[in-house]
Amino acid sequence: MTAVRSTSAGTVTYETLSQRARDGESGPDPAGLRVAVAFTTRQAVRHDGRGTGYRNEVLGLRVGAAVGSCAVEPGALDDDVVEECAGASVDRLLRHPLTPVRVAALDAYLMHVTPHTPAHGARPVPVPAGTSLEKSRARARAVVGLLDLPAGASVLVVGVVNSLLEALRARALAYVPCDFKGGVTEWGEAVVTDALAEAHRCDALLVSGMTLGNGTFEPLRRHALEHGKQLVMFAQTGSAVLPRFLGHGVSAVCAEPYPFFWLDGGPSTLHLYRGGVR
Repeated sequence: MTAVRSTSAGTVTYETLSQRARDGESGPDPAGLRVAVAFTTRQAVRHDGRGTGYRNEVLGLRVGAAVGSCAVEPGALDDDVVEECAGASVDRLLRHPLTPVRVAALDAYLMHVTPHTPAHGARPVPVPAGTSLEKSRARARAVVGLLDLPAGASVLVVGVVNSLLEALRARALAYVPCDFKGGVTEWGEAVVTDALAEAHRCDALLVSGMTLGNGTFEPLRRHALEHGKQLVMFAQTGSAVLPRFLGHGVSAVCAEPYPFFWLDGGPSTLHLYRGGVR
């Protein structure tokens, strides 16, 4: 198992990234960029052969060719908020009172500045066309492949996706499933709700980008940094934000910008980042 060490004492935090963007230190002045399109994407899922389903809702903000995303609890965003975002400056939305709006705005801004290309450290991985379950499993294999762990090691999974758990089981890795919703997994395992309370007994962390939107990312990043643990992020939310933490607690990122794999049966692309400082 490979330990992870920060290259600069963990000085990068979500707040410092946001502040740099607001100050124009990460690219063009955000006051001069506007959100052309704001939208929400809602889905309900029940894959064939699976006994459980789930719902997702994602806020999307478009700046130029880039779309920034942040998942929200279904029904949490009023239509008025989405309408307010359309036409607003990125600077204004980076200071918005709602965290999901701020996260989606930062994601759109950083995607505009540094899109997912090999020149920016990304390795494209194709996801073949297929059913929703086939594409979910293909993504899961790519995500779990970013973990450098021996069989028998334990992983805290924050944001339960049954295909990810299935891929961990295939590699003989133990896991602790964690999600605010609680409940049970496809295999009847209890889902815990307090990630930090369980993190100490796991060898590595596999964490959803949704943690950016609900405020739980920073404590998990600090835990990984302080204890030298791998922290692998699978990110639809904040796919352009999270690679900025490579070498600052995050060891690898599977970035998946909009449109997500579950929106279409055709081929799609994941962007993988490993180690070092972006």
